[in-house]
Amino acid sequence: MGRKEFEASLAEGVHAQLARMAGQWEGRFRLWFEPGAPADESVQRGSIRVLLGGRVLLHEYTGHCGGEPMEGVALIAHHLDERRYESAWAESFGTGTSLMFSTGASGDPRLSMLGSYGDGQGGSRWGWRTTIEQPDDDTLDLRMYNISPAGDEALAVEVNYRRVPPSRGT
Repeated sequence: MGRKEFEASLAEGVHAQLARMAGQWEGRFRLWFEPGAPADESVQRGSIRVLLGGRVLLHEYTGHCGGEPMEGVALIAHHLDERRYESAWAESFGTGTSLMFSTGASGDPRLSMLGSYGDGQGGSRWGWRTTIEQPDDDTLDLRMYNISPAGDEALAVEVNYRRVPPSRGT
């Protein structure tokens, strides 16, 4: 990555788009184990910060799942040389003791990345696709899809965030 390319991306490219996501967020978390009605729904709060001079986003969030506290963290970046998004994600509910690494080509208006996880019993790996869309500065929609080893895809998680306005006096 050249310095000029990164500075251009910070000014009006992918890194500028990623930086728009920075802020405090609150919204609805919904979880599906199978298509149809959600199995769980709760409030999720998130903080997204820009790190390393605009190179990486850090998304930290808390909520509840199945009545239990849940917390997670994701690093999200755009690799200019490879022209792809990259992320590492861990969560107290969804990833157990592992990190999920995901990548996705840039060029789509939404950020979309694909990772995978094992079934815990040595069977075939399942896919996990994450999309992030920001239709305006105050709305951020995250969707995660399970992809069976046979290739069937189903919505698993949806978070509909709304920006939390800064507190007065800060």
